[in-house]
Formats: sequence, C-alpha cells, structure tokens
Amino acid sequence: MPLQMNIPDSFHRPLGQTGLVVAPIVFGTSCLGNLYQVVPDQTKIDLVSEMFRQCPAPVVIDTAGKYGAGLALEVIGHSLRKLGVPPQDVIISNKLGWYRVPLSGPEPTFERGTWAGIGHDAQLRISHDGILECYEQGCELLGEGYTSQIVSVHDPDEYLAAAKTPAERQRRFEDVLGAYQALFELKARNVVRAVGIGAKDWRVIREVAGHVDLDWVMLACSLTVYSHPADLLDFISHLRSSGVGIVNSAVFNAGFLTGGKWFDYRLPDPLKEAHLFTWRQKFFAVCQDFGVTPADACVQFALAVPGIAAVALNSARPLRIRANVESTRTRIPRAFWETMKHHSLILPDSPV
Repeated sequence: MPLQMNIPDSFHRPLGQTGLVVAPIVFGTSCLGNLYQVVPDQTKIDLVSEMFRQCPAPVVIDTAGKYGAGLALEVIGHSLRKLGVPPQDVIISNKLGWYRVPLSGPEPTFERGTWAGIGHDAQLRISHDGILECYEQGCELLGEGYTSQIVSVHDPDEYLAAAKTPAERQRRFEDVLGAYQALFELKARNVVRAVGIGAKDWRVIREVAGHVDLDWVMLACSLTVYSHPADLLDFISHLRSSGVGIVNSAVFNAGFLTGGKWFDYRLPDPLKEAHLFTWRQKFFAVCQDFGVTPADACVQFALAVPGIAAVALNSARPLRIRANVESTRTRIPRAFWETMKHHSLILPDSPV
C-alpha cells in the first residue's frame, strides 16, 4: 500500500452515535459501476488506491447494488484484495434495494442509458426478504475478506414516488418498513454496525424517521450552497440532537454548481429555469473575486452545518481524489460568505 498523507488524528469525527468515526470525506463509487462511461480496470484500481493514499484510515467507501448492477461492489472487493488493504482500515457502506439478475436482452432494463458496458441487469427488491437478499448478494460480490458495516435502504423516495394511488403508496411504504425491520435484525445479530437511509427527497427521510430510529442518513441534492431551505436545516438540527449521523451527498447538485450541464441528474431548461444559470453566474463571480474554487465553496458549505459528519464525493479520475480530500480542509474567508449573503446567494442565517 502507498504511504498515506500526514493528516492529524482530528481529521476524523463521530458518525452520530453509531460508534464509528469517519473522515469528513466519504468516497462515492458510482464510477466503479461504469456510470455513463466504461472506466478502464486499471483506472478503477488506481481510484481505490488513491483513496487510501490521500485519506487516513479508516477510509469510508459508499456503494450500492444499483451501481452497475453490482459491478462497483465487485470492483471494490477485487481492488481492496489486490492492494492488500486490511479489513479494519476500510468501512464499507452499501445502499441496498437493487438485486443483480442476468441480462434478458441486449442491454439492462433499469436506468436505461445510465450504465455503460455492464453484463448484468438489476431488479428492485425493497421488502423484508428482498433487502436481505440484496445484503447477502452484496457480501458475495465484495468477496472474501470484506463486508458492509453500514447499510441503508437506497432511494425509497423514488420507490414511493412510483406509486400510482395513495393505497399503492401505503403498500410500498409498508415494504420500506419491512426492509428496515430486516436491517435492524442484522444489526441485532451484530452483522452490521449502523442502519440508515439514502435519498434525494429529504422529506421522505423525515417521514421514514418518524417510524424508524435511524442510525444515520445520507442526504442527496438536498443541502447544498444553492439549496438549503430553513425547514431542512431544522430537520438536520433534530437529527443531530437525536444522535443520528449525517452524510451530505451530491453537494454540487450533480455537477451543475461547478460548471456541469446536469442539475440534480437532469438537463435544466435554460429558458424556463433561467434562475439556475443566473444564480450560478453570480456564484462564480464571487468565487473569482475571492480566489475560491466553486468546488471548495460547495464542500465547505456542505460541511459547515452542525451535525454533518462528512460529504460524499465521487470521481472517475484518480488525480481528482487528492483535490477532493483537500476540499474538506480548505478554509474559506469569512468575507466570502458575507458577500454571498449580501447578494442573496445563501440564506442570511446560513451557518457558515
């Protein structure tokens, strides 16, 4: 294994009351499942290697059965064994709900056009038994020596949103609760350490939290420098006071805040959604005035809210890993945030 950077022990912080300590960066792995493009095998190994080179152990890797229909899980296990990473030096988070199945046609039927060059399909299995099947398959795909210590139900908001009637939504919500019953059974047997949720719609996280004593949550596209509604900040404060660990994901609104064309995984209309482009233009201007990169501003804002333990960042370029880690340590001048407030780019009482 390459030598790690000399980063102080205070770099790590508690993930709520789970008993786990995590770095302020969690490494996303959708790229290891060939998100939008085929990533060469050597590049994937180099990506995992850089995670451990640039971040002190334990390194947290976040993945999901959805990522390439389990391909990301296979790549993680293979890479960790090839690099000789001790199991105690890695914490694997697996977002559950998708189960690998054979291809029945020329291309996968789930999320068409999203995953490139994969040899399997995936089925949604959110239920008591289905989530256990997903967990067991996830362990098989990781292979010998490694397992998932952190688990969650993946995107229950999308599962619920697919309901066509209120009665169907209620049935689907019962499926979600059944999945959590199964995950907490695993925790009671000391098979996993923490049970949580990953979702883009934070209101669904709040709804589930009303029925389930979650250990941790992953917010996606919800708490960013662009979008941070007061009621979400109140909910985060409640989670913090309840000892729930929080990871903030998709803090660039799927790349838009750093210059990408996608906003929350869709292409925004420049005419109908001109306000998005206007906000970004003003944001970039403030960043330029203060010599701050948009990425650093996004990451630092995402970490500034009390209760946020880490941000999840994803990259398909090994050289980007170091920059992502450094973004979690960058100091932003107070005057930058004051100027952002002055131009109404963030809320006046934003905790920065």
